[in-house]
Amino acid sequence: MKKTTLLILLFTAFSILAQDKFKTSSAVVNFQASVPFFEEVKAVNKLAIIVLESHSSTLVCTVVIKDFQFKMDLMQEHFNENYIESHRYPKAVFKGKIQNFDLKEVTENEKEYDVVGKLYLHGKSRAIAVKALIKKVPDGIQIISNFPISVADFNIEIPYIVANKISKTVQTDLSGIMK
Repeated sequence: MKKTTLLILLFTAFSILAQDKFKTSSAVVNFQASVPFFEEVKAVNKLAIIVLESHSSTLVCTVVIKDFQFKMDLMQEHFNENYIESHRYPKAVFKGKIQNFDLKEVTENEKEYDVVGKLYLHGKSRAIAVKALIKKVPDGIQIISNFPISVADFNIEIPYIVANKISKTVQTDLSGIMK
């Protein structure tokens, strides 16, 4: 009897704690670094992890660099080996706080929030502020954000021979539904 009661209490405690944490491991991150008149430089990662801790308004997004998919294998190889050096820096991580966030105020109507935090990429850390659209959807909480990343801020070197074919500012989109 004592074991049954203890198990019920543990499951109840875990379910109460879980209500404050929302997560997905199938968020989508797109980036685009194309310049006009040259080949499209674009990739997608459909395995990003986003965790939202509603009680602390903390948002964490983790992306495994090698999970970015390009339409051309050679472009993907150059991205991983020459530019982002994914063997040395396998992940990009954003950790931040959603300003003025209250889970009780999240409805089916999209609301824009400021998210302030640090982006860790290519061995460097930079403070960034982005906008995010957050709303309640049938499967959980949806987040959408798009923001620029300067390659110079993270010491990502673009070889001279292709420097005019790749944008120095990478447009990044993030979307996911956390449960």
